[in-house]
Amino acid sequence: MAGSLHAAEHDLAPVSSTRPNVIFVKTDDQRLDSLSMTGHPVTQTPNIDQLAADGVFFSHAFITSPICGPSRANYFTGQWERKNRQGFYHVSKNHISHELFDNSWIMQLKAAGYFTGYIGKHHATIGPAKERNRYMKENVDFCYMKGGHLGFDLMKWNEFKNLRHSSQIEGLYEATEAFMRPGKDKDYFFDNAHQSVSDFLHRRDQSKPFALSLNLNLPHASSIGGMGAKDTDPEMYRTLYNDVQDNFVFPDGYPNIKVPLPDQVFRQNELMGYYRTSHPASLLSKKTKMARAVTAIDMMLGKLRMQLDEMGIADNTIIVFASDHGLLLGEHGLGGKTFLYDECVRIPMIIYSPSFSEQQRGMTVDELVVGQDLPATILELCDVVVPDTYQGQSMMPLIEGKPIQWRKEVFCENLFTDQGYPRMESVRSNEWKYIRYFSKENDRMKYLPDASIQGEQPVFEELFNIANDPKEQVNLASNPEYDEVLARYRNRCQELVTELAK
Repeated sequence: MAGSLHAAEHDLAPVSSTRPNVIFVKTDDQRLDSLSMTGHPVTQTPNIDQLAADGVFFSHAFITSPICGPSRANYFTGQWERKNRQGFYHVSKNHISHELFDNSWIMQLKAAGYFTGYIGKHHATIGPAKERNRYMKENVDFCYMKGGHLGFDLMKWNEFKNLRHSSQIEGLYEATEAFMRPGKDKDYFFDNAHQSVSDFLHRRDQSKPFALSLNLNLPHASSIGGMGAKDTDPEMYRTLYNDVQDNFVFPDGYPNIKVPLPDQVFRQNELMGYYRTSHPASLLSKKTKMARAVTAIDMMLGKLRMQLDEMGIADNTIIVFASDHGLLLGEHGLGGKTFLYDECVRIPMIIYSPSFSEQQRGMTVDELVVGQDLPATILELCDVVVPDTYQGQSMMPLIEGKPIQWRKEVFCENLFTDQGYPRMESVRSNEWKYIRYFSKENDRMKYLPDASIQGEQPVFEELFNIANDPKEQVNLASNPEYDEVLARYRNRCQELVTELAK
């Protein structure tokens, strides 16, 4: 199905509005363990937990490029970064082509007759940088977004000054209401839109099914700084969880945890300030604010499901919930993202579909799945052909319990060489994880996707027995007893990086 969007629209007959609607809620920097159902000791997430109880929860879901821009490009393209070679534009100088964007799940649904929407954070580059994502804005029917970080107060940006709610989650939900139910009570939203977005906001054609990508910039640390600062912010952003701060859990040994990486791999003083975790009071404040943000997201999801019910379309709307990656909060003595430890690469992932059987609702899928599998899964649920450019696979056979050959390992990578982060590659199975690191001395601000494929050797390696050491504390790479395992995973890492680049 690769090719021109406009050609595809011309060739496809109109579809019935009984085809399911789709809402994909994507959060930012949200770890797997951030939910009540996954064991968070403080954060309350009854609505997300209920979505999992009504749908399917993926217990081993991974992001293969655990940093904002590359992860979101992987969601758009259904490919590993080693294939799409996006990275952050300021380092990679690469962009998602118009054709590849036309193959994204949301544009394939548009080609199949859907009314499409994109709301919130955008952190990938569609078309050449000089176009400023104009191709995306002109082709998504309701495109209400800003590139880069949004911050907590949306109204500081021209793009969002037509809102009545300035706090991010409440403001983006307000935009979601305008998208889904654009009646006269939403005239203010369309009439007062800034010229930077007004041309790209069209009232929904209610004869068509809709597909919405709702992209939050929380609980990301870049957006919690101004939390609760305005009198108009909901009170929960100032006080929620203050009375239970003693219940937050810190890593064993914190704050005296030695970073396990040598200086030629990583130096803490290069890390972004808002990701540093060495001060207990600061980390507690961060954990508290992130917990508030996750609960606010949960409340938004509850309101969203209630609105779908009021509109009479809850029984015909698919909801997908996932994060762009996780985050280190003092584990391994580190903060930030891009590292290939499980805190960064494992995410919450839930799919709810009214078409799921009673046996499928509430099930947990334990197979190794990745963010790139979601686009193919969404398209299959909507009975739309999956483009052959996708490397991810539909997860429907797993949900349906069909016998299928599924991946036994996940390949993860970091090619981002700004902010002190090292280049890394990893292979993770259910039993083992292997990580290899490359020297940072000559790669700052360079994009080097071919270096390891062409034979560059790592300067440091880690090997963890995930089955017995799930927190990845004991590096077995230098233990001669595990030489055979180390060699096997070295080889597998090289096989996968080469295979996925093709």
